[in-house]
Amino acid sequence: MTGKGAPELTMVEGATGLRVAVIASEWHPAVMAGLIDGAHRALRDSQVADITEVRVPGTFELPVAAARLAQAGFDALVALGVVIRGATPHFDYVCQAAATGLTLVAQRTGVPIGFGVLTCDDDEQALDRAGLPGSSEDKGYQAAAAALATAVTLLPYSRCP
Repeated sequence: MTGKGAPELTMVEGATGLRVAVIASEWHPAVMAGLIDGAHRALRDSQVADITEVRVPGTFELPVAAARLAQAGFDALVALGVVIRGATPHFDYVCQAAATGLTLVAQRTGVPIGFGVLTCDDDEQALDRAGLPGSSEDKGYQAAAAALATAVTLLPYSRCP
């Protein structure tokens, strides 16, 4: 099982007042519904009220949306997507592009991005990580909590008052 050794991510103190955008792909609607719900629960648990949700066609489009939203003044972003391995190298290209693209956006802008992109071998693995009833993990919640925790940690080092 993945998640072994992961920190317990719960309510993030000091996140009230942050502007957060949740960017979610459209593929795999049942899995995405769980990931989005998990992200929103984490934001509510941490008393974040200023939440914008943006939908993009697929996981490949997450980095460009993140780049635009990072420039729009959000304090943290949560990127959610699902890529299921198929019979072609397409899986590798999309996963690499999403991970590299989101990393570059975070590094270039200084805006924390919670990485909630599931890269799974099959539908069962994705459903087990989606935070749905019966799932063993809640990656949407974890991605949002990680983005918030990072944003709060970096607040004292902000260039703007």
